[in-house]
Amino acid sequence: MDAFTTPPTARNEPVHTYAPGSAERARITAELDKLTAADPIDLPHVIGGVHAAGSGERVAVVQPHAHAEVLGTFTNGTRDDARAAVAAARGAAEDWAATSFDDRAAVLLRAADLLSGPWRESMAAATMLGQSKTVQQAEIDAPCELVDFWRFNVGFAREILAEQPISGPGVWNRLDHRPLEGFVYAITPFNFTAIAANLPTAPMLMGNTVVWKPSPTQTYAAYLTMKLLEAAGMPPGVINLVAGDGIAVSDVVLADTNLAGIHFTGSTATFQHLWREVGSNIDRYRTYPRLVGETGGKDFVLAHTSANPDVLRTALIRGAFEYQGQKCSAASRAYIPRSVWDRMGDDFLQETNALAYGDVRDLSNFGGAVIDQRAFDKSAAAIERAKSVPTLTVAAGGGHDDSTGYFVQPTVLLSDDPHDESFRTEYFGPILAVHVYPDNDFESMVHEVDSSARYALTGAVIADDRAAVTTAMSGLRNAAGNFYINDKPSGAVVGQQPFGGARASGTNDKAGSRQNLMRWTSTRTIKETFDPPTSSSYPHMAGE
Repeated sequence: MDAFTTPPTARNEPVHTYAPGSAERARITAELDKLTAADPIDLPHVIGGVHAAGSGERVAVVQPHAHAEVLGTFTNGTRDDARAAVAAARGAAEDWAATSFDDRAAVLLRAADLLSGPWRESMAAATMLGQSKTVQQAEIDAPCELVDFWRFNVGFAREILAEQPISGPGVWNRLDHRPLEGFVYAITPFNFTAIAANLPTAPMLMGNTVVWKPSPTQTYAAYLTMKLLEAAGMPPGVINLVAGDGIAVSDVVLADTNLAGIHFTGSTATFQHLWREVGSNIDRYRTYPRLVGETGGKDFVLAHTSANPDVLRTALIRGAFEYQGQKCSAASRAYIPRSVWDRMGDDFLQETNALAYGDVRDLSNFGGAVIDQRAFDKSAAAIERAKSVPTLTVAAGGGHDDSTGYFVQPTVLLSDDPHDESFRTEYFGPILAVHVYPDNDFESMVHEVDSSARYALTGAVIADDRAAVTTAMSGLRNAAGNFYINDKPSGAVVGQQPFGGARASGTNDKAGSRQNLMRWTSTRTIKETFDPPTSSSYPHMAGE
């Protein structure tokens, strides 16, 4: 328990525009040229502060938009690597738990300042090349969202430490916000460098040590993140990165007696597998592991007859097709009244067809490639299926080509049937299913949106009629953890829109909030009595 100090006030990191002629555009172009010209690098495990390749199969990390270009290679994590990572986390746990909050917080605050300054273009360029993000998408991810996570989490954590109970006469009551007893397993996705870094560092800030298994396709930026944290003063063993597909790592970690928590972002199926494994091992753990997961989504846009056509068109295009539809929050199903579609449908389809996907090093492109062959095959199969379904029309896009990069055209599927697979199944690609409904069916569409998919991550209503907004907010209260009015259903900002969903979309523990950080602390109540009683008798026991 630390003396109460005041960390720097968190403010959202300004987002650069990279407009032609800007200083940041020149800097990022130079960094992209530098990384492109460099030879592929080793991407080792980092276990107990030691950077070393393991004995597993060597795997290449490529640029998804130019998959012949290799950025680096890692070795697939083995059971021995996992055991070493767990041992390192356990070995560092006592000292890290005893480290003052201010010293723990200082590591993240310094990392945030380094990322905001001299590391900015390095992390942004690594994210662009490794994850095929445009400069705009990389900028709002790494650095901006990651800087925000680190700075705001310090402020939220300090609020948690400041929460103390009242004390009666002669008594001092206090709360000791301890780290969990054991280590945390962080399993992170490919699509956001910021999420990949937040999942291990949020538990770390609260005094926990971590085994971190990043996505194989995000390992390039993940390894750079580890180097940044070390430059900021993170001690060895506090976070231990094990690269690879994670199968062998999970076999070891999930069976370990000291597993205290899992911090996860990824597919619903994987999270449910992890939950089942924890359940089957529940009697062997020292404590009940905390399970925190943000998983899939089938995120919606519901328009009303009062919707502004330009607002709706922009929300659909940005919401569905930014970062190739690979955001957990990306719009993938839309319900539009006939009168509004008649006013904006043609323009929307034409603008969709005009979107340029290509090599992200060409800053004129709107998007890049999907992340890998598996993602490409899944999107291509969904599009080819749609072409054979009588109730579906491929109204825009529909092309796909993996000869040089994993490119899938922004695609709009018009459907007469709102119960079609395309409104229920998460494709995680640039595919938007649209159902045009009769103008007077808005309330039934609210029910359709709520019931047709098992997810509940994000959603939006586009309407100028306040009664319609109220109807949607009420009827869709449980259909989205992040609900947007007259905006796209993506782009949550730390400190402004805490992010997470429920149902099959996760545990809704709201990354970027006090609520998430509370999951990584185990509170002890302490009562100290200054003048304790010395007799067991009570006044009512005295004789008359």
